[in-house]
Amino acid sequence: MKLRQLGEDQLLDQLLARLPVSKSVIARAGDDCAVVKRPGGRNFLVLKTDCIVEGVHFTPEANALEVGWKAMMRPLSDFAATSALPQFALITLIASKETEDRWVNKLYRGLGKAAARFKVNIVGGETSSTLGPVVISISVVGFVEKDRWVSRRGGKVGDDLFVTGTLGGAIKRKHLQFVPRIAESRWLTKNFSIHAMMDLSDGLGVDLPRLARASKVGFTIQMESLPLNRGVKINDAISEGEDYELLFAISPRDSARLQKGWRKKFPKRPLRRIGCLNPQSAIRNPQLKGGYVHFQ
Repeated sequence: MKLRQLGEDQLLDQLLARLPVSKSVIARAGDDCAVVKRPGGRNFLVLKTDCIVEGVHFTPEANALEVGWKAMMRPLSDFAATSALPQFALITLIASKETEDRWVNKLYRGLGKAAARFKVNIVGGETSSTLGPVVISISVVGFVEKDRWVSRRGGKVGDDLFVTGTLGGAIKRKHLQFVPRIAESRWLTKNFSIHAMMDLSDGLGVDLPRLARASKVGFTIQMESLPLNRGVKINDAISEGEDYELLFAISPRDSARLQKGWRKKFPKRPLRRIGCLNPQSAIRNPQLKGGYVHFQ
C-alpha cells in the first residue's frame, strides 16, 4: 500500500506499534511533544522535532526571515500545547548547493529572532546538501512541571471545548508570522485543570477528531460558534489549517470562571466555547471537512 492510500495517522500507528517504550516515557509520538521522566527531577523533560519543506510549508518566493520564524515557531507551538517551556534548539538545514548564502543568512536571522522571543538557545545542528527542495528541521528540548503537563489523552465526557484566537485565512500570511500561545497555555495550567489540549496546525477538521480519539470520547461541535477571521467561511476555517491556536477541554464547572479570567488576562485574544465531549457510543462524531494530512 502506498503512503497516499495510508495517510499520516495510520502510518504512525503502524510504526509506533513496533517501537519499544520504557517506563520513563510519559508521552510519546502521537502526542504534540514527547514527555519523559528525569531521575530525581521535579520536572519532566519535553522534546519535539518539526520540519518545514519548500513547496509544502512555504513557497520559493517567501521571505527567508519569515521562513526562519515559522520553522522555529512550529515546534514551540507544540510546547504550548503541552504547557511546556522550551530551552534549547538544534537546527538542521538541508539545501541545494545553488542556494544563495544571503537567503540562508536571512533564514538564520529569522530563526534567531523567533528563538529569542521565547529565550531559546540555539546550541547546534547540522547541514546537508540535496538535489531537492530546501528543508529546515528544528529539534527543541525543554521542561514542564509534573503537575502542569497536558496531553491530548485526558479529555472527559461532558468537558467543554474551547479555542483561542480566530480560525481560517492563515495561509494568506499569518502562517509565516504567528506567535505560539505559550503564555496563554502557561496561564491556563496555572489557574485551571486542563484535561486535554493540542495546537491547531492541520486544521480543526483533522485536529479535533485526533483529540477525541486520543481521549477515547466523541464530540459535538457548534458550527455557528466557531471564531472566524474576517471574510473566512466556516468550511475554510475547519479545513485550511496553519492557525496555531489552542484547542482544549475543561470541566464545564470551570467555564464561567475561565472566560471571566481570560477576558481580564488576555483582553485582545478571543476565547470561544465551540462544543463539548460526549461518550463515544452515545453520538456519532460529525463529519468535518478534513484539514491537511501528509501523504494525501
